Amino acid sequence: MKQTAVDWYAVQAMQLEIQRGKGIITIRQMLNELSNILEQAKAMETKEKLKHQLFIGKVTEILGFDKTVELLKQCNDEII
Repeated sequence: MKQTAVDWYAVQAMQLEIQRGKGIITIRQMLNELSNILEQAKAMETKEKLKHQLFIGKVTEILGFDKTVELLKQCNDEII
């Protein structure tokens, strides 16, 4: 399964915490790196949202708006 941006961020943060515990990096370095990692995670999430929007657009183009909305409702009902 593909790792989400949140999962990726959590792994990166844990690795930084381990480095901090070993004294490899300072708190300031850790905070700066966490900020960079957060920006990367946001970019990953934005890219995934854009892929989802493009997919919905392509499905709508092929199946039509009404059928796409119906399928999305069915999916939401199944998941929630």
